[in-house]
Amino acid sequence: MGKTIWHCHIAISLDGKIARADGSFDWLEAYPPQEFGLEPFLAKVDAILMGRDTYEAVRGFGDWPHPGKPTIVMTNRPLEDAPAGVEARSGDLGGVAAELEARGYRCVWVEGGGQVIRGMVAAGKFDVLEMAIVPIVLGDGIPLFPSGTPSFGLDLVSCERRSGGALHVVYKRAQ
Repeated sequence: MGKTIWHCHIAISLDGKIARADGSFDWLEAYPPQEFGLEPFLAKVDAILMGRDTYEAVRGFGDWPHPGKPTIVMTNRPLEDAPAGVEARSGDLGGVAAELEARGYRCVWVEGGGQVIRGMVAAGKFDVLEMAIVPIVLGDGIPLFPSGTPSFGLDLVSCERRSGGALHVVYKRAQ
C-alpha cells in the first residue's frame, strides 16, 4: 500500500477567502469548475474529507455531486438524510486521517472548510494545494487558512491563466 496523498482542490479570492462571510459562493458563478481541472481530479480521488459547513453548502446545490465517493464529514451532530457513502465523524483529524490511510485510500480530497484544512495541516496531512484563484477581493469572508494554522512551506508545481483573469495554481508541500 502506497502513501496517501492529501489534496486540497479549492477556489479562493485574491484575498484568500474560500467563501463570503455568510458561506455563499455566488462570486464563483462566472468561473466554470471544468476550467480548473475538477473532473480529472475527481477521477483520481478515492475519498473526500470535509467539515459540516462545507457539507451543508454542497447539499444546498441540489443532488449530491459525489455519488460513489466515500465522504467523511467532520461534525459533532448527526447527519440527517445523508446520501449513500457519506458518514459523520468527530474527534481528532489525525486519528481520522490514520483510519482513512488504513482503508487504503490513495488520494483524499480535503475539500474544506478552513477548520478541516487547518487541522490537516497541523496533523501533517496536507500534500497538494490546487487552487482556482479568482480575481475578486471579498473583504469579509471565510479564510482558506484560519488563524492558528501552523506555518508550512510550499513548492510551485504549475501556474496557468484561465478565463476571466483567474489562475489555476498547483503547489506541493515543501520537503
